Amino acid sequence: MASTSFQNVSHGEYDAFLSFRGEDTRKRFIGHLYTALNNKGIYVFMDDKQLEKGGSISPNLLKAIEESRISIIVLSKNYASSTWCLDELLKIVECKNREDQIFPIFYEVEPTVVRKQTASFGEAFAKHEEFFRDNIEKVQKWRHALKVVANILGWELKDR
Repeated sequence: MASTSFQNVSHGEYDAFLSFRGEDTRKRFIGHLYTALNNKGIYVFMDDKQLEKGGSISPNLLKAIEESRISIIVLSKNYASSTWCLDELLKIVECKNREDQIFPIFYEVEPTVVRKQTASFGEAFAKHEEFFRDNIEKVQKWRHALKVVANILGWELKDR
């Protein structure tokens, strides 16, 4: 993707929305990615506030997802343990109707683990199914959104 294609962005829109699990990646990978994108003139929305457990996504964040041209999803081993991340992911999948609008990065996690929801993803969903047993449809939507994203050709990064 050439950075020149992102130069003339109207105010209020973002070139990219960055979705990630902060405790897994914020201090290592995300900061570098955000800086590199900005240095190329790509206007990135990154919600870097510490989020309250159980809080819901703010209207500003939903708007940023809707207005961004693309979404970059950094899937790390604890991504699925965050209902906030899963709600973001669901909104991204609902808004971005073409595969070329979603860019998955599999950070220290195999795409098949995400797709099949095994290992840490399976453990997270077992907890979600217990907690949301009265709203299992929500959990099924999260599962489906993860499968959609895991089936998109992305990048695998290992910090080894």
